[in-house]
Amino acid sequence: MSQTLEALSLSIENALGDALVQSFVRLGELTLVVKPAQYLAAMRTLREHPDCCFEELIDLCGMDYSDFGNGAWEGARFAVVVHLLSLTHNRRVRVRVFCPDDDLPVVASVVDLWPSANWFEREAFDLYGIVFEGHPDLRRILTDYGFIGHPFRKDFPLSGNVEMRYDPTQQRVIYQPVSIEPREITPRIVRDDSYGGDR
Repeated sequence: MSQTLEALSLSIENALGDALVQSFVRLGELTLVVKPAQYLAAMRTLREHPDCCFEELIDLCGMDYSDFGNGAWEGARFAVVVHLLSLTHNRRVRVRVFCPDDDLPVVASVVDLWPSANWFEREAFDLYGIVFEGHPDLRRILTDYGFIGHPFRKDFPLSGNVEMRYDPTQQRVIYQPVSIEPREITPRIVRDDSYGGDR
């Protein structure tokens, strides 16, 4: 770990206190794992503490860990990953929070801290079913209003549940059960031994 990242890690650990579960460096970027119950308070600290000053939310996404590590994963299934940027200190940090309940994944919304999180949280809700408590307008953003399920979940069928087509006799779009036979094609992948390793 570089001295800059080590200093950043120590200052963030001091600022977050017991809200921090773990911190580590991966691909040259500091990653923080925070407790779900203290997620909103930790994010507010990262934004407002003078040693942090992460004024800008760059990205927020959902994650489904159900098949992670070839099924060896034993932790919570769903997580939210946020990338923050400090313009004041010219630093980046990645924050991950796991949803405590796999059946109904819920975490706090950070829209009040970073308005740019609005559509990112809607996307994570739409594609993964993660509910952001306190979001002002949590509704689907990419799929149709009548869409059933969350298509980025690992247990969602590859061909979906329904298909739509235009029916010329009814002169409208109709939904019907999927008519495609499901099949699985596994491509042959050849990689160098060093592929994906730390640089």
